Amino acid sequence: MEIRTVLILGAGTMGQMISLLCAEQGYKVHIYDIIEKSLKNAQERISRIAKKKAVDLLSHVTFYSNPKKAAEGVDLISESVPEDPELKGKVFQEFHTVCSSDTIFTSNTSSLLPSQFAEASGRSERLCALHFHDIRVTKIVDVMPHEGTTSEVIQIVTDFVRSIGQIPIVLKRENNGYVFNNMLMSFLASALTLAQKGVTSIEEIDKSWMGVMHTTVGPFAIMDSIGLETVWKITDYWAEKKDDRQAKANAAFLKSYIDQGKIGQKSGKGFYQYPNPTFKKPDFLS
Repeated sequence: MEIRTVLILGAGTMGQMISLLCAEQGYKVHIYDIIEKSLKNAQERISRIAKKKAVDLLSHVTFYSNPKKAAEGVDLISESVPEDPELKGKVFQEFHTVCSSDTIFTSNTSSLLPSQFAEASGRSERLCALHFHDIRVTKIVDVMPHEGTTSEVIQIVTDFVRSIGQIPIVLKRENNGYVFNNMLMSFLASALTLAQKGVTSIEEIDKSWMGVMHTTVGPFAIMDSIGLETVWKITDYWAEKKDDRQAKANAAFLKSYIDQGKIGQKSGKGFYQYPNPTFKKPDFLS
């Protein structure tokens, strides 16, 4: 099977970045979203990026709010809707009814497992996780099958990742958070616990990490970059799933910032204020 046309479900930041990757490599890209404003924002952003790069990306991209039209001629779906297994299952089931039986379904989920919505998708054997990190800083892409995913689909998806200039990390079994995110979430949870318990300030925690590891950012700056809503959703989901008291406290700590409108870099405020956060100042460590 040859991938020619890719459907992106969700016109948010991740959906836009994946669209750009595919369009730049000559793939035909469909972007679907139920919110017209999101589609308009995506079109404007992709247009701006295309002008900066002096390339004709928009000729490869079409925007849809109608699922049936969006699904026409699609070979692979990349889903980037909110981190809710029930919602993902419903979205995939909707597209199962309008897509070709050959279409491969992939999820860009950062914390869930494909087996949690594989059956609901209607085509569990042709579904796997295909997780992109921040493409501005890394080319690493996770390919995670579940027990029912066929070896053919895993190979096709892996080849597709390489065709768009990325580096596939293929998992042999399902694992929460893949490889990097699994390590990252443990790291962030440790930092949140220190702050939530009042051991020391957020800035001191970041300074400690940056000073010892010689990095340019600490855990709280990383969370601002990811977006506090995303970190909260993941933390809260697994806190409830595992009935973890400390994780619940960490989720509440994150929620207190979100309730104040502090959701990270994209809002201008999170654990730090942007565009000139204190951790970027030359004297931060001193």
